[in-house]
Amino acid sequence: METCYRHPKRETGVRCSNCERPICPDCMTSTPVGMRCPECARQSTKVRGMRSATNDPVLTYVLIGICVAAFIGEMAGGASATGSGFGGSRLFEEGALRGPDVADGDYWRVLTAGFLHAGFFHLLFNMFSLWILGSLLEPAIGHLRFALVFFVSLLAGSFGALVVDPNSLTVGASGGIFGLMGAAVVVMRNRGINPMESGIGLWIGLNLLITFTVSNISIGGHIGGLIGGTLAALVLFEAPQVLRLPPAAANLLCAGLGAAAVVGSVVVAG
Repeated sequence: METCYRHPKRETGVRCSNCERPICPDCMTSTPVGMRCPECARQSTKVRGMRSATNDPVLTYVLIGICVAAFIGEMAGGASATGSGFGGSRLFEEGALRGPDVADGDYWRVLTAGFLHAGFFHLLFNMFSLWILGSLLEPAIGHLRFALVFFVSLLAGSFGALVVDPNSLTVGASGGIFGLMGAAVVVMRNRGINPMESGIGLWIGLNLLITFTVSNISIGGHIGGLIGGTLAALVLFEAPQVLRLPPAAANLLCAGLGAAAVVGSVVVAG
């Protein structure tokens, strides 16, 4: 159990939302962005809501770059830019998610499908969403935890897609993006921010409406990703306080969610 950095004899499961030093109840100061230690609480001019850290969303840019590069590869291989038809590209055919292919041993598809897209507008919409959510979340929670949330969400989205419709070809980063939406809600609540006031609640609702009303959208992929990202954020930001887990243990437990999604995908596909 960690102890307060100002009172070494007092055990605590709470950390400052800015510097992440452990703090006891006597040292906690409630702010709009969560509990702060006395030093950080006095730095009122540096409080910036969710963007409480100073890191740039480097991983977000890397993920966008991978998706764009993969789409260029699809186009070079003969895929349609309009998304009028699946296939036409070796990259697409070898990387898209489909239950029978996973059952035959193509386990990489549960990951690679999340970086492929069926047409330019599919890519554009997903990358715009990833840029917004990544710019919001990554500086606030750090590169490692952002990566854990995204990849757990992506893998959970693949699992959901296989559960709902295992025989359809599925591609897109939507599972990871829906997971980031769910994680944003958890992080905001953890830091004392009302998610409904931020607009994220309306955004999730609108995307769910589109998911269930527009054809050719993977319902299982979207819902699976949303659930996966929410669970990942709960493990990373709520479990350490409730279960008194050290951050490293929470990271490992979160990674375990991703592994469970892969195992589930293989089982469902088979």
